[in-house]
Amino acid sequence: MDKLELIKLPIEKELGEFKTLFEMSLRSDNPLLGEVLGYIRKRNGKMMRPILVLLMAKLFGEVADATLHAALSLELLHTASLVHDDVVDESDERRGQSSVNALYNNKISVLVGDYMLATSLKHAAHTGILELVELVARLGQDLSEGEIIQLENTSNQNFSEEVYFNVIRKKTAALFTASAESGAVSVHAGKTEERNAALFGEMIGIAFQIKDDIFDYYTCPELGKPTGNDMLEGKLTLPALYVLNKTNDESLRALALRIRSMEASKEEIASFVELIKQEGGIAYAESVMRSYRDKALDLLPKSAEPSIREALTAYIDYVIEREK
Repeated sequence: MDKLELIKLPIEKELGEFKTLFEMSLRSDNPLLGEVLGYIRKRNGKMMRPILVLLMAKLFGEVADATLHAALSLELLHTASLVHDDVVDESDERRGQSSVNALYNNKISVLVGDYMLATSLKHAAHTGILELVELVARLGQDLSEGEIIQLENTSNQNFSEEVYFNVIRKKTAALFTASAESGAVSVHAGKTEERNAALFGEMIGIAFQIKDDIFDYYTCPELGKPTGNDMLEGKLTLPALYVLNKTNDESLRALALRIRSMEASKEEIASFVELIKQEGGIAYAESVMRSYRDKALDLLPKSAEPSIREALTAYIDYVIEREK
């Protein structure tokens, strides 16, 4: 049994119910809207965040209707944010497939993203739990703020890991934090359990993003992006930040600033990537990623039902061992 099968095993029935609800939510009688939603529906990923919602609900109780609607609300918000991000980043691809804005245009992409945001809030309201509605709204704020911090950082002369982790917490980690916390809230777990669930999600989210950042240093057609794609967008991530601060090499710092301002050539970026690898940037990022994996595991209650604990452990390991 592979890790994904092990992860899904305790929630097979509930995950099937979620997928049915998800597909129903991405339909419309309007021909154009229905067409775009259908395209988005067909290219959905592995559902890692809804799976986390369901597993955390099972950790503290039994999956309820509120759990399914909370998971759907978060997944719709996440998907809408990706549609909007592709417009902001002027991306033509998402997971190796054409982005919505590449197939249609920016106006349609923004409007469809807005429609999905509204649908997300509708399902948050269906939970009947005000705390879940507030959680979804807060996540929307965090995602937007994270994008703004990241945009501001392109003109930053410093190479701060603190800023890097702040962006992660507001973006990728915020989704995992909200997913884990909403699972606990949906089954009325206690406040301590909800806080620990949120921290558990945050640790996973940070590890997930570091893994994504490591991918950017290697060519893999399956990822739908070439080596150094983040750097082509002016983004410097953990491997580079570590080396820049460790070596304090002025010529390397000057090149890094050119990358941030999107003035560096592809050849310069390729040279930068190799230098970061040689100076231990990848090894450092991997060690930090594994430390967050260990922190997440420490947050799991010792009294957890064995199959759920096993599934959540496999979930964390899948995040840091995945190949795309």
